[in-house]
Amino acid sequence: MKAVRFHDYGAPEVLRYEDVTLPVPAAGQVRVRVAATSFNPVDGNIRGGFMRGPIPVELPHTPGIDVAGTVDALGDGVDGLELGDRVVGFLPMDGDGAAAEYVLAPADVLTAAPQDVPLADAAALPLVGLTAYQALFDHAGLTAGQRVLVNGAGGAVGGYAVQLAKGAGAHVIAIAGPRSAEAVKAAGADEVVDHTTTSVPSAVTEPVDVALNLAPVDPAALAALVTLVRPGGVLVNTTVWMPAPSDEERGVRGIDLFVRSDAGQLAKLVALVDRGELRVEVAERVSLPELPALHARAAEGAVHGKVVVVPA
Repeated sequence: MKAVRFHDYGAPEVLRYEDVTLPVPAAGQVRVRVAATSFNPVDGNIRGGFMRGPIPVELPHTPGIDVAGTVDALGDGVDGLELGDRVVGFLPMDGDGAAAEYVLAPADVLTAAPQDVPLADAAALPLVGLTAYQALFDHAGLTAGQRVLVNGAGGAVGGYAVQLAKGAGAHVIAIAGPRSAEAVKAAGADEVVDHTTTSVPSAVTEPVDVALNLAPVDPAALAALVTLVRPGGVLVNTTVWMPAPSDEERGVRGIDLFVRSDAGQLAKLVALVDRGELRVEVAERVSLPELPALHARAAEGAVHGKVVVVPA
């Protein structure tokens, strides 16, 4: 089969489109014929060698944490999945990913793919959708009627966070640039603050219950978000290289989120998609041989929105 791999850590040029032996599923695994994976910024960090501590991978390594595809072979002891099933999943970060024509996946990370979304596009959902879900519900404990500030609302995670928070009955304040303002409004934001022209602290005049930071802001900007959170509220931060600040005097908790695979939560997101309550947004589709060029564009800051990567 064909796959994209890197044999050494480094710049995007280390990625090679090459022939790889077709993998055979072990007990508890399934082989998925890949309809698509997607690009996530963490892919570039793993390739560059910056995540060797939290995410140790064996070289050569195939990137691609998200997968959408069809079940192609079953290992021993796999129940609940059949050949030909359309599935979606968040693969183990330290194992080989889905930037390939086929990938092995633990059966327990997979769930049925959305029915009303092209199968390849479903690869845009797992990692970013779960990040938004876990930030809002696992860590912030969001409930109806609360006020939520989403910093970085124009990004892939932010789009899902705005939709999920609004769907849960929250008042959503989205911080986004002019390029994504209309998309953020369409996702359901009640207020949109343009961070390129407006001071966020001056624009948010009423305290929020929950602040999500999804953007690589500087420490001062992150600390300023804490001041917008009411006493007893929470700031959830996904930029894990910069610890979340807190305010113990006012009881504002700072939580760092490192997303985890959860097939049950992913199934909930799929159900929302199938009910028309959650939109899967795809900004771009590229073929697998173009993945090195996509990594290069991302390193230059030239990738906006969610990109799915399909086998050639």
